[in-house]
Amino acid sequence: MKTSARFIPKSKGQKIKKPIQFFLVRFVGLFLLLIGLLFIPAGRLDWWEAWLLVLVYAIFIVVYLLIGLRKDPDQIIERSQVGENAKSWDRTILGIYSLLLLVMLVVAGLDAGRFRWAPVSTALEILGWLSLCLAGGLIWWTASVNTFLSRQVRIQVERGHHTVTTGPYRYVRHPMYDGVILFVIGIPLLLGAGWALLPAGLIAVLFVIRTALEDKTLKEELGVYREYADKVRYRLLPGIW
Repeated sequence: MKTSARFIPKSKGQKIKKPIQFFLVRFVGLFLLLIGLLFIPAGRLDWWEAWLLVLVYAIFIVVYLLIGLRKDPDQIIERSQVGENAKSWDRTILGIYSLLLLVMLVVAGLDAGRFRWAPVSTALEILGWLSLCLAGGLIWWTASVNTFLSRQVRIQVERGHHTVTTGPYRYVRHPMYDGVILFVIGIPLLLGAGWALLPAGLIAVLFVIRTALEDKTLKEELGVYREYADKVRYRLLPGIW
């Protein structure tokens, strides 16, 4: 039975203390990094789209942490650490992802914030915000049903890792990655930075590759995942792949 954050036993509270510190430090660091990567290349502070993005991101992370600590502290603990059996190829993919994300934000700052190289229409900016909202909802839905959600690809043997088949997993096998792809595609659009779609597109391709590799790993190492994959045929896009 899961214990709420309000009545966490002493041993459980001690176990959660470090993840809370990790998320707070990481949140503040990412918050400052996001501001720097957007506004320094832009060379100005009067960029309301970027400030709104920063605000929405901050609210999402804080709400996720607060609700996660109450509803599913084990997931918070898992996402605050790197497991010993994390796949080496996934560390490489995450490193490339981090680099591309930095490039995307810098290019967005230079493009939309300073030089206006490739502005997008208002309709596309609205589409970007809709994509961001859809991404947030999908990520939240996924996190609410999958306590084994992790930052890295690994089999969580110590937690009794098993295949999750509820929520969005009834339709696709990797809904979290759908959320990530929608998120990174939406950012250049809502900021009005056409050139930033290039690194965003590369991130999308990278996560398609990660999906295929993770799917192969799960079929080989995770219980009845192969049977689940036979029932839910599509990895990311229903009816397509």
